[in-house]
Amino acid sequence: MAYSYEPHYFEDFVEGKEFESVGRTVTEADFMMHSALSGDWTELHTNKEYAEDTQFGQRIAHGPMTFVQSTGFVYRSGIVERTAIAFLGMNYMDLPNPVFIGDTLSQTMVVSGQKELSREDAGLVTIEVEMTKQDGTVVLEGDMKFLIKRKDAE
Repeated sequence: MAYSYEPHYFEDFVEGKEFESVGRTVTEADFMMHSALSGDWTELHTNKEYAEDTQFGQRIAHGPMTFVQSTGFVYRSGIVERTAIAFLGMNYMDLPNPVFIGDTLSQTMVVSGQKELSREDAGLVTIEVEMTKQDGTVVLEGDMKFLIKRKDAE
């Protein structure tokens, strides 16, 4: 079951705390919008006839598009709404399986780290993410690092 959460401050992100995203079905419009924004019109993503003759048998999502959807799930969950100062990157990201038009994606997010910084207004929070398709196939794994406001910094 997916949830919508309240914004979390640095102090609220306890290691091991788990969140679950809503689901979202990937559309052809997603593929086209990503291509238009990124300028990546690679045929594997945009040419149905070409893609049918590949090992995938159909068009696959751009890897960066899959990543962007993952970050969207974090933000859409509400946990970093108005508390995230910055997305600071990832230590790792794997895309073990393709995403196709019509796949429904969702994501689990688990707090894997919380680090004090020299800043008094914020700290570093690391969240492990795992995005899966409707059948449980993993399509993205990684960790996301965020600079998150402290409660008393408001």
